[in-house]
Amino acid sequence: MKHRILASTTVLALSSGMAMADYTLTILHTNDFHARFEPISAYDSGCAPEDNTAGECFGGSARLVTAIEEAKGRAENWLLVDGGDQFQGTLFYTYYKGALAAEMMNKMGYDAMTVGNHEFDDGPEVLAGFMDAVDFPVLMSNADVSGEPLLADKIAKSTVIEKGGEKIGLIGLTPVDTPDLSSPGANIVFTQPADAVQGEVDKLTAEGVTKIVVLSHSGYGVDQMVAENTTGVDVIVGGHTNTLLGDMEGAEGPYPTMVGSTAIVSAYAYGKFLGELNVTFDDEGNVTEAAGAPLIMDGAVVEDEATVARIAEAAQPLDEIRNKVVAETAEAIDGSRDTCRAGECSMGNLVAEAMLARVADQGVTIAITNGGGLRASIDAGEVTMGEVLTVLPFQNTLSTFEVDGATIREALENGVSQIEEGGGRFPQVAGLQFTYDPNAEAGSRIVDVYTQVGMDWAPLDEAKTYLVVSNNFVRTGGDGYSMFEDAENAYDFGPDLADVTAEYLAEMAPYQPFTDGRIKVAQ
Repeated sequence: MKHRILASTTVLALSSGMAMADYTLTILHTNDFHARFEPISAYDSGCAPEDNTAGECFGGSARLVTAIEEAKGRAENWLLVDGGDQFQGTLFYTYYKGALAAEMMNKMGYDAMTVGNHEFDDGPEVLAGFMDAVDFPVLMSNADVSGEPLLADKIAKSTVIEKGGEKIGLIGLTPVDTPDLSSPGANIVFTQPADAVQGEVDKLTAEGVTKIVVLSHSGYGVDQMVAENTTGVDVIVGGHTNTLLGDMEGAEGPYPTMVGSTAIVSAYAYGKFLGELNVTFDDEGNVTEAAGAPLIMDGAVVEDEATVARIAEAAQPLDEIRNKVVAETAEAIDGSRDTCRAGECSMGNLVAEAMLARVADQGVTIAITNGGGLRASIDAGEVTMGEVLTVLPFQNTLSTFEVDGATIREALENGVSQIEEGGGRFPQVAGLQFTYDPNAEAGSRIVDVYTQVGMDWAPLDEAKTYLVVSNNFVRTGGDGYSMFEDAENAYDFGPDLADVTAEYLAEMAPYQPFTDGRIKVAQ
């Protein structure tokens, strides 16, 4: 294995007595775009045209086209890659599936991407169609797809591309728990990330490739673990946890984050930033410098006019649905990832209460939904159906079922088992109150649970049978809720969760967002 320079600083540099490297590569990268082809607001939801004109919006494909072209123009050699999850998130995906993503990525000139868990939301068939449409490889090293005929001849574990006369090895990585997070089907076997990456590194190194980039849709924590437990990886381009790195407010670490000689980068999500990492290699392929920053796609970035026109054309079939005003909210409703995957949030309360209200006449007393199913916030004022669908884009249906109190407690333990990683399984609830201890071992974090009985609260009875409402993804075992798979009297074909929430908002208009302490952290 080739020699690596070890350092823990953001910028690595050769001492003045050594010859400077003669190969530089600019890695441009995005991740977790989630079908945000149009500009977004500060809440990661839709942004009104007048606000965009006023320079108050971010992102959108038209800004990315401009920024990518400018970045390519100032780079000696460039590589444009994506860290996964182009799919799912707005009506554009609901209507076009992967077709518009393929068109825009081809237009921007991507070199490669990795498979995100949401690329499997509509099963292998839609992913296969997307791969047929793109002009670049889609990679995934930690999965055996040989048993899935739709993907067996399409997805490679790694690839080699040439930039400026030098070979660059690219390796894909996807969440090992994708079967819990999405719908890859029973024919794909997912494997541990570090072992899979090392296997591909060894293969590429044996072929004489000395510059290796991992495209990892696995999260910031896993990326650091992979860097610590592999040799030969120069750069990891991250995704999955929507991590912002840099020196700006809200960043979770430096850009790049160095683990040994491996530079880890990530650029938040939704096209709000374009990552730009400049890497210099010496003649042996060792990294001698790694520096850069995520570039914010704000109003100062001029939108490409042709792309604006194309996205407007693509939006026409969607406008009647999404522009319909369905309700009004007195204040912004917080559906942010950081809040809803760690504790009680006002969007979680809204959705859980809407679910419970819809089926209360059936005797259902408890609602449990996954925080990861909430994909945006809603700002104050009029609420459109498009905003509701941006929060709840997955076309999940209400599911009702019966389980005992012990199963409910087990479900809550699952829900709080991944708070360190911001796991989407975090439970948002109605008809329940619970306290959890984040410092306890996963599996034993729930301190107490109370259920609502009329206007009062009573301790959860583990032997009692309760009627519960959730969404069909959770009820059928998604996000680790396997304890619900064998529930009694399950019915998974209720109304669409977005419709239920919109109707509840309309009934309560003007809606007043709230939190009331139903989820507590043990002191």
